[in-house]
Amino acid sequence: MTSPNIVVAVTGASGSIYAIRLVSALLVANRTVHLVTSSAARQVLLRELEADFPSIGADESLWRASLEKILTGPIAVKWGFAEKPACSGLTGSAGSLKIHGISDYSAGIASGSFMTAGMVICPCSMGTLSAIASGASTNLIHRAADVHLKERRPLVLVPRETPLSVIQLENMTRISRAGATVLPSMPGFYHQPQSVADLVDFVVARICDHLHVPNTLMQRWGE
Repeated sequence: MTSPNIVVAVTGASGSIYAIRLVSALLVANRTVHLVTSSAARQVLLRELEADFPSIGADESLWRASLEKILTGPIAVKWGFAEKPACSGLTGSAGSLKIHGISDYSAGIASGSFMTAGMVICPCSMGTLSAIASGASTNLIHRAADVHLKERRPLVLVPRETPLSVIQLENMTRISRAGATVLPSMPGFYHQPQSVADLVDFVVARICDHLHVPNTLMQRWGE
């Protein structure tokens, strides 16, 4: 059974732009994005992009407008996103955006009976990674990740941390053995990036690949 549903969780690691760009790419690809954000994610977004997410209860149209504003705002333009497709027009894109509170265990994504095509935590903080590795389901992000592991569905974790301690490395190994994909936000350079946007799109393209979402966000090796 295939499903257009993809869960995207945003936590408090650095790299908010990866999450914003990923959600935009998934919406343009006609996916239904189930978005969960932590309070720490809001703090990082404010620091890195001088923006904030709307309230959890805000209409989908307001969330779409907020994402588009970020991708067409001064910082994103300075980083080169003005030259990228799918950074504007999000208010009318084909996909659907569903917002869930981090403590809302009544959300469908808290159960394995709710069908999804996968989940990505982007960026993934070390605290979130540790909670998932230990099986702690103390919020909806942890629970949804646990669901994807037990249901053997794609789970992609995108950590942004350096250097890494032995504890963090062991947690990544444990999660990988459980079936998740650890995909650090480490962009390549063989596509000869000309902007920050090119580096971001490299990572987002690799995330989409592991979610089986076709994309043309980067020039691939051999092309």
